[in-house]
Amino acid sequence: MKKIDSVEQFDQAVNEGETIFILKHSLTCPISHAAYEEYEKFASEHLQNHTYYLAVQEARPLSNHIAETFHIKHESPQAILFMNGDVVWHASHWKITFESLEKALQENQQ
Repeated sequence: MKKIDSVEQFDQAVNEGETIFILKHSLTCPISHAAYEEYEKFASEHLQNHTYYLAVQEARPLSNHIAETFHIKHESPQAILFMNGDVVWHASHWKITFESLEKALQENQQ
């Protein structure tokens, strides 16, 4: 997993990667902490070089950029799957689990 905090880093990752995941999470929210742990477990087994995360408190402009550019209501925690530069799946809060991330990846790689 790679931490990402700037719009430039994000745009480069989305434009270069065919498939990437990003997790937006809060440093102070217990639900975000649980989602982060699920995401971390998922990242250790899948797409190791294509999983990113950001802390909304540290990267508010990037979080807003993602919401505005891809027309996804901002939530935290929020996991987003990008394929070929477009959002193909996203989930928030308790819906971010190892299983849901794995299922989203499998369903969108077919």
